[in-house]
Amino acid sequence: MRRREFFTLLGSAAVAWPLPASAQEAGRTYRIGTLSQSSRHAPQHVAFFEELRRVGFIEGQNLNVDSRGYGLRSEQFAEHAATLVKTQVDVIICGGDAAIRAAQQVTASIPVLGLTDDMVGSGLVSSLAKPGANTTGVSVLATELDGKRQEILMQAVPGVRRMAALADPTTTAPRQLQTLQDAARARGVELSLHPVAKPEDLVPAIDAAKHSGAAALNVLASPLLFNNRRVIFERATALRLPAIYQWPEMAEDGGLIAYGPRLVDIFRELLARQVVKILRGIKPADLPVEQPNKFELVVNLMSAKAIGHDVPSSLVLRADKVIE
Repeated sequence: MRRREFFTLLGSAAVAWPLPASAQEAGRTYRIGTLSQSSRHAPQHVAFFEELRRVGFIEGQNLNVDSRGYGLRSEQFAEHAATLVKTQVDVIICGGDAAIRAAQQVTASIPVLGLTDDMVGSGLVSSLAKPGANTTGVSVLATELDGKRQEILMQAVPGVRRMAALADPTTTAPRQLQTLQDAARARGVELSLHPVAKPEDLVPAIDAAKHSGAAALNVLASPLLFNNRRVIFERATALRLPAIYQWPEMAEDGGLIAYGPRLVDIFRELLARQVVKILRGIKPADLPVEQPNKFELVVNLMSAKAIGHDVPSSLVLRADKVIE
């Protein structure tokens, strides 16, 4: 499989991986708290805990994992974050802006390790190299990648004049949406924006996108949109609407096209490394925010056939993976 590298890994610590297993304190049980919309059994979480086990943090032996923090709705984050503080976990692992903010609002001392779209742009950390306070994690270049996916979608639907974007207002800032609209306009394309704040908004938003005359759909970076991807796949297919998605795994799950870093790799290679450092005593303020440096383009020709869309051969040839 070919992989493209468009960005250097920013803020990565120079400590070798893995660290010696002897760094664990004998007889101690480490406690991990979570704030996540996804299932505990999702592939990225499975990979994460497999990596922790590999380096000596083993659930049921020296590791206690809060399982109640998975599969939450965003409005449940605040209450569960307060519970995690009361139980004095060693680190809170958060997925998305809303989860990170909920953790930050209830503790200034417990380390918060987040995966989100733009750590600095959202004001969650001071900088990538020196995040400050009690928060660090992985920032996934959403601002750049949402625009890159828009360009790819234009190539996937030649001659498109109207496009739409599904946007989670808790994730994508208005200035980023304006940037996408400006970029589309510069290419002679009208971009309509359709906010999705909760799962119930998804089908009406996709229907509105189709009704607006959009011939393609950019599903912007968002935990909410990722965790409800099946609904998007089904509705986009029913409306014969070509769409592009955030994670390569989404095209493998049934989406038409996806471009970005692999979510499983981020959890296994970046988040696991960071949480190990935190459990071994490194403060979040001293642990730079990392960014992925490997990106994949996946094209699902089976999904293309289901909506009667011919993906240009030039794009298929550029893909790192083609599903036939």
